[in-house]
Amino acid sequence: MSGRVRSETAGALGWVVFDQPERRNAISVEMWEQLPGAVAELADDPAVRAVVMRGEGDAFVAGADISQFAEKRTDAGDVSDYGRLAGLGMAALLNLEKPLIATLRGPCIGGGVVVALTADLRFAAEDAFFRIPAARLGLGYEAGGVEALAGAVGWSAALDLLFTARRIDATEAHRIGLVNEVSPAGDLDALVAERAGRIAENAPLTLRALKLAARELRKPADARDMGAVGAAYAACFSSDDYKEGVSAFLEKRPPHFEGR
Repeated sequence: MSGRVRSETAGALGWVVFDQPERRNAISVEMWEQLPGAVAELADDPAVRAVVMRGEGDAFVAGADISQFAEKRTDAGDVSDYGRLAGLGMAALLNLEKPLIATLRGPCIGGGVVVALTADLRFAAEDAFFRIPAARLGLGYEAGGVEALAGAVGWSAALDLLFTARRIDATEAHRIGLVNEVSPAGDLDALVAERAGRIAENAPLTLRALKLAARELRKPADARDMGAVGAAYAACFSSDDYKEGVSAFLEKRPPHFEGR
């Protein structure tokens, strides 16, 4: 087996860890297969309020595991099977109802960029770098990945990265909007833990409603499920957490939310 994807928890935070450091966490077929289960474990854990993605060691995800291409992506049928597995993994991340944060250090290449784009927030170390080399490998780049990249950085910047296949550093990634913030490498974990901890302290139903609204509003107007958005919004006001939030504000104390 080439690499693995595992979940970890600590208090209100959960982690999805891409673990193949000998290949800088390049995603193998086996890792795509494991990704939905790792996400589901955190999605189903009521104690987990926010989820962080990271790579094991000094890299996030250095793309697909190209060492498998000669065996597992030799023709259109193999490519279709690979795409199906990758699609299931991506869908698990995109459909996660809890806030998702990406911790980016070292290489974030090709499919690693697409994985990072499933996150709601992305924080990068100063040593992080980004590249989408599909045009240098003769690969097709899935339309959903093109759309996600353009949604983050705009069409001109997205096509620049895709057409040239050039490498950009964390500073440029921040300038074009690919990442939210850049930190010295030694401070990145503390930054992400602080930001994720702040999120985890807030009302889970509100966070869910906000994430659902953001997801639906990115769709074309005629494809949006605004009924679901409205229901999630209304659920906040009928919740015990809403009563707790108002009471805590009036009593000048921190609120204690339970997600109901």
